[in-house]
Amino acid sequence: MNKFSKVAISASFMLAGVSQSYGLTLQEAVDTTLQTNPEVLATRNEYLSRSAEVKQAKSDYLPTVELGAGLGRQSLESPGTGGDEVTLTRQEASISARQLLFDGFATSSEIERQSARSDSAAFKVQEAEENTSLRVAEAYLNLMRYNELLTLARETLYEHQNIHDQMVLRNKSGVGSKADLDQISARLALAYSNTIAAQSNLLDARTNFYRVTGLSPNLDELSMPGSPSALPSSLAAAEELALKQHPTLQSATADVESAEAQYRASESNYWPRLQLEADKRWDENIDGVEGDRDDLIVAVRLTYNLYNGGGDKARRSQTAHLAEQSRDVRNNTHRQVVESLRLSWSAYQTITEQMKYLQMHVESALNTKASYNKQFDIGRRTLLDLLNTENEVVDAKRALVNARFDHLFSQYRIFNSMGRLLQELGNSAS
Repeated sequence: MNKFSKVAISASFMLAGVSQSYGLTLQEAVDTTLQTNPEVLATRNEYLSRSAEVKQAKSDYLPTVELGAGLGRQSLESPGTGGDEVTLTRQEASISARQLLFDGFATSSEIERQSARSDSAAFKVQEAEENTSLRVAEAYLNLMRYNELLTLARETLYEHQNIHDQMVLRNKSGVGSKADLDQISARLALAYSNTIAAQSNLLDARTNFYRVTGLSPNLDELSMPGSPSALPSSLAAAEELALKQHPTLQSATADVESAEAQYRASESNYWPRLQLEADKRWDENIDGVEGDRDDLIVAVRLTYNLYNGGGDKARRSQTAHLAEQSRDVRNNTHRQVVESLRLSWSAYQTITEQMKYLQMHVESALNTKASYNKQFDIGRRTLLDLLNTENEVVDAKRALVNARFDHLFSQYRIFNSMGRLLQELGNSAS
């Protein structure tokens, strides 16, 4: 066993030494990741939190009831006690109720604000799920890509090893030259190096897949995802869909609605506050006077702040600027959505156009290799010609492998740019 074989075998053991693995489809990887990914879980908890804030805001429409009680000793010296110090056991009990009648539309505006914030959080959950699914898809395809490239590197190594063995036999029999043997030895060393690099790339891909998903699948049981459904007929049609349903843009639009509701709520300080109040008290031995005392008050109370140092005006100005800021963020998000979609669309078109030529390159290179092999056997081609055409075949196959995976991923990017990747992955799996 030569030193090249020892290196390759040790690298293979490294690859096999990864944690326990199992078969996994892309849809299963996405489903599992969405149930365990911390970023997705954080956005879901954020949504639940904001949903609870909506309920808090609605509670201001309901009455509040408070119960109070007290027991203690009171010593009092006053004109009411004839100037004498009187010590009595003071007992108190009370119940009070408050019902808001009018607060300058502050409660209704707050409910609208919190509802919009809840909607924004719901769209952020969709955004996190979409983006996480895209990362899972990329990591999954890269696993399959680098596994296929490793297979190709091993096939190339096998081809170079065969040629090397032939040159060794020729050299021993006095037919081949030392220059040819040195040439193939150099190419064989490079093939071993490329195989080790391919193994390293696959290990990196597995590590990245584990980082994204927390999973370690069996590479031999990975299945190529099904072809996505048809893309929109044109970029304009895709943009129209993206602007209607992209969760990031919808979240930004909900943030605008929230800021506008907050601005409307700031006007409530210019209005009076009106509420219905009911207070019932049962007291005994109060303020030095022995005996029971019952008191019931039912009233409508109005409060109206006339001046608070300009704070209301400043608050109104603040919320107006916040509303403008949210509109600017939405407009910028609009541009980012369009930019992402156009870049994804351009990448897809470029790879689609390249695919047929890359396939032609592979076929032509294979034909050339077959012809060169025959011509080499009869002495019409040199070993260098043979090795060069072998390298061209490898490069052509490698480019085609990368293009196939890039072509599929570019379609996933388009669906993600339209906010439809999760839906598409579900359709592909069904």
